[in-house]
Amino acid sequence: MKKTTKLVALLLAVIMVVSACGTQTDTTTPAATQAPVPAGSTAEPGPAPTDPATTPAAPAREVDNRLAAEVFGNAYDPADWNAESEALYEEILGDFLEAYAKVKTAKNLSERYAYQAAAEAIMYASAVFIPLTTNGGNYRLGRVVPKSINTTMWGNNEYRYHTVITTEELITAEDYNALKALWAEKAGTGTFSAEAKKFLTDKGYTLKDSYNYIYTADPDTWDTLSSSRQIVGEPLAPTVDGLYQYNQENQLVPAIATSYTVSDDGLTYTFKLRNDVTWVDSQGRKVADLTADDFVAGMQHLLDSQSSPRGLLVGVIKGAEDYINGVTTNIEDVGVKAVDDYTVEYTLEQDVPYFMSMMAYNLFLPLNRSYFTSQGGKFGAEFDGTAADYTYGSDPDHIAYCGPMIVTAWTKNNTIVYKANESYYDPDALNVHTITWLYNDGQDKLKSYNDTKAGVVDACGLNSEAITTCKADGDMFEKYVSLSETDSTTFCGWINVNRKIYTNYNSTNCPSPKTVTQAEDTVAAMQNVHFRRAVVAAFDHASYNAQRVGEELKLNALRNSYTPATFVSLSEEVTIDINGTATTFPAGTFYGQIMQAVLDANGVQIKVWDDEKASGDGFDGWFNPEYCKSELALAAADLAASGIPLSKENPIYVDYPYQSYDPVGQLIGNAVKQSIEEASDGMILVNLVETANRDEYRDTSYNTTYGYEQNTDFNTGSGWGPDYGDPQTYLATMVIDEDGYMLANLGMFGQ
Repeated sequence: MKKTTKLVALLLAVIMVVSACGTQTDTTTPAATQAPVPAGSTAEPGPAPTDPATTPAAPAREVDNRLAAEVFGNAYDPADWNAESEALYEEILGDFLEAYAKVKTAKNLSERYAYQAAAEAIMYASAVFIPLTTNGGNYRLGRVVPKSINTTMWGNNEYRYHTVITTEELITAEDYNALKALWAEKAGTGTFSAEAKKFLTDKGYTLKDSYNYIYTADPDTWDTLSSSRQIVGEPLAPTVDGLYQYNQENQLVPAIATSYTVSDDGLTYTFKLRNDVTWVDSQGRKVADLTADDFVAGMQHLLDSQSSPRGLLVGVIKGAEDYINGVTTNIEDVGVKAVDDYTVEYTLEQDVPYFMSMMAYNLFLPLNRSYFTSQGGKFGAEFDGTAADYTYGSDPDHIAYCGPMIVTAWTKNNTIVYKANESYYDPDALNVHTITWLYNDGQDKLKSYNDTKAGVVDACGLNSEAITTCKADGDMFEKYVSLSETDSTTFCGWINVNRKIYTNYNSTNCPSPKTVTQAEDTVAAMQNVHFRRAVVAAFDHASYNAQRVGEELKLNALRNSYTPATFVSLSEEVTIDINGTATTFPAGTFYGQIMQAVLDANGVQIKVWDDEKASGDGFDGWFNPEYCKSELALAAADLAASGIPLSKENPIYVDYPYQSYDPVGQLIGNAVKQSIEEASDGMILVNLVETANRDEYRDTSYNTTYGYEQNTDFNTGSGWGPDYGDPQTYLATMVIDEDGYMLANLGMFGQ
């Protein structure tokens, strides 16, 4: 049975880049209201017979022209869901899982990385998703010092905005780039913050004590231990500290812990804690002293609440899996223990080389036991998140704080206001004492730019419309605009291989225009590896991204692998078997180079590494119309044997929900449609499914819990950022016995 986890980053049409902050970004209505259809496309499959020159003749069949939305409805009996998902997973991703199992046999860290890279390359051959873009790589403007917020990307440290350095004046592009160079020079010395402030004051800038930030979605809970979603992790990151955290210079440093030791066998980690940390409420009033038991309570609540992050503990913390599955019910059987008031001990299932990098994520955050129970919280079998008296995490007034900031005001879809925690144990770490989040619904494509220029918010990324406006705005573009850096988040396009519903799971919104026969044909096609390869080869990533950031920057943020190609490298020489050939990779080899070697050996026409760029980013290694057509020919032969015709006259219809309420979303939808239909020579037609607003768009895929709730054949609505510093943080999202979080996007399992 799959376990799940983690923070999923939304890709929204509004581009917002603030220092290290990331960009966030239709079963269609009747044809008359659809986005324009490229020449040669049709609204319904034509009556012409299958072309015998390209596809074997299909047996006669009855065609059901009833609308799929009316016949299939918006519900599915989940009784046999896991068994069905497991069978489909084995069929589609069995080779990947077999290759991934070799990771456990690795003799050292470098061999581990090599096996992981090989498994990831084999996963790409299954063509169940397409890596598309990352954050950044676009034009930005603002008052935020680069690198003044942690950029490691592990867990939630990138959202600890209290370290940000801001100025009253817009920072020029020249000075912005100089500050990036200064960080590179000072990183690891502990002096960057002071040196950056001196640089700015010497240049005549005025430092601010506040930070105004754009946000696009309110948290659906204020319980940081109960969710892995970005919309929860980001706003709650400044409210609770962990044992160790990454600082402004990307160093792992003590936070609530003062030190730690590791047993000789690598299985026991013992942390000594500070004795001056207090819990406070939203009014800043003391609740309790923080003790080691709060870390036990935090992990117990994480496990009790069946929260999505819990899966990351499987195979890491001793006894966590048995507790999750109800085999044991006593937290004392789990490898977390308060040795005394200021010593907490974790016992691992096995030596986990990346364990300390997990400290940055919410898995290891504390929870004040007494405050939690005062809000109706219970532990163990008595926990009931739906109980009438359970109020913990319902809003910022029903949580306890031990982090640098306290939420003092929250108005949904409007503002979130943070003030410095006056009881914080490390007040010198705060570069700002007020943080204000301002909601942007994305309707006005120039709002972020205009608000940044006016000082309402402190930074933004420039979308295609804002670029045009900025270039016409005196010397604004030349003087103040620079390029934002990319990060480790990977946004993807996901293929639903087992679609069950044809309206949104929680409404009748976004009904599919497909007939029952068209819907059934699409499901059969999506379960054919050659058809899926055709779909991913038909997707023009550069054109897709150009609609968001403009033609001149369209390649900058393109990413060609789920795990970034330079995420890790080998520290020593490694030899692994690739298709029966012993292949040696020298020390210094990047993860992406190993993936490329495996892809090439298997004849998979995907490029994830470029030697000249020494990167897997900045080019489109998947778009290949000729490969699309050759794979379609193979798919057509397979489908014909099942009585399903596939040709120009009998295309397969793919529903793609798009942000039709957003001008940029409309451009993106049309780019996706045109790309796939042209590359496939009309054998794949895209239904652009309109969504009335952001919530409706998210409800087609991102907001779903189970794979059977996915109201889409193909979506580009989510991505993944790393929880810790090992490729497993990505790969585990595709493994049924580990995290498995992203499998719901494929129409399998659930979160």
